[in-house]
Amino acid sequence: MKVTKYSGELVHYDKQKLINSLEKSGASSAVISSILAIIETKLYEGIPSKQIYKLAFQLLKKNSSNVHAARYNLRTGILKLGPAGFFFEKFIAKVFQEQQFETKTNLTLNGNCVSHEIDVLLKKQDRISMVECKFHSGQDVKSDVKIPMYILSRFNDLKSKKHLLFLPNEIISQCILVSNNRFTTDAIQFGTCSGIQMLSWDYPPNNGIKDFVDLFGIYPITCLTTLSQFEKDKLLILDCITVKDLIVNPSHLHALEISHNRIKNILKEANQLLKI
Repeated sequence: MKVTKYSGELVHYDKQKLINSLEKSGASSAVISSILAIIETKLYEGIPSKQIYKLAFQLLKKNSSNVHAARYNLRTGILKLGPAGFFFEKFIAKVFQEQQFETKTNLTLNGNCVSHEIDVLLKKQDRISMVECKFHSGQDVKSDVKIPMYILSRFNDLKSKKHLLFLPNEIISQCILVSNNRFTTDAIQFGTCSGIQMLSWDYPPNNGIKDFVDLFGIYPITCLTTLSQFEKDKLLILDCITVKDLIVNPSHLHALEISHNRIKNILKEANQLLKI
């Protein structure tokens, strides 16, 4: 049985991959077995992978809990921080804040040759890094070798100058490339050779974005199943980027003009998500 990926590529159906993703959601083995049994009766040659994902998500929500569906929804939730990626940059800043970095977003700095827009700046123990965020709205799009080459040239134009960053007369000593998807093998090889730190959905192995989200409980609000897409978009505009932001400041929900009962259910899902 073959499955059609988002890119249009045909690959063999991988039952274990589906099991792994369902296990990561926190669902019980009984629920997972039940979901697999239903899905496998609906498979056909060339079925889109997004259709399998959608069905698994719906079955998790129906047969397990909103929280397990929200965890399963993580990668799609990050994709919904687009389409331009501005909110993805803010989300990445918050991921680093959880690691005790000072952060700034959306800066313009003058290099030796030209000016540069900087997505995120990080500072810890007097070491300052510039972060370039490459956001892709399609799941199968990879960042190729041209991307780290490009960020390296920007870093080289900025690193020899002193800037007003967190304090006056500071220098940038490192560059970091972040993608919500994956890097090609050549991109990783060039980044490693050039000293660029790279972070993607699953790179470095066991230390990628998905691992940081679980480790620090830094889920984007776009994961939540009790909010509509319109409501998520409105919260993002209010700078409520993560589930933690919502819990710390639940008054954001009043701006959505929704009922008290819905607010209660949304906060219940948010709190349960962080307790798993």
